[in-house]
Amino acid sequence: MTLTIRPGSREDLPQVVDIYNHSGLEHDAVLTLADTEKWFSRVQQYPNYTLWVACFSEKVVGTFALLIMDNLVHHGSPSGIVEAVGVAPDLQGQGIGRRMMNVAIAQCRSAGCYKLTISTNLRRTAAHAFYESLGFTQHGYSYRVELS
Repeated sequence: MTLTIRPGSREDLPQVVDIYNHSGLEHDAVLTLADTEKWFSRVQQYPNYTLWVACFSEKVVGTFALLIMDNLVHHGSPSGIVEAVGVAPDLQGQGIGRRMMNVAIAQCRSAGCYKLTISTNLRRTAAHAFYESLGFTQHGYSYRVELS
């Protein structure tokens, strides 16, 4: 079977939500299908923010979101941010995540990005090892403030 990685569509959303509910992400953080559909409508209005899906035929087996944003520094070079990476649990460890991240890297290179970043929970040590195997390095500190 051939793996296809393409921008996601509204029709893919039920399968995307299912992956997030079963792929080891924090389950309480996953949107309902109705809220995911609202999110998708909003995101379609953003320039350079894309939900990507990895598919075997019509079956969505992986997903991630990629934002490419313009910057005021770094000579105006854009940067990329990957979020919400998930692969169907029964297919993890088979190269799907690697293929998805290679697409994200290629998209960022094509857009002239000077960097691609991803953040992951401190507890997800397997994810850290995965990203490091792709050439990501831990850089600096990440800070946040809880707003809700």
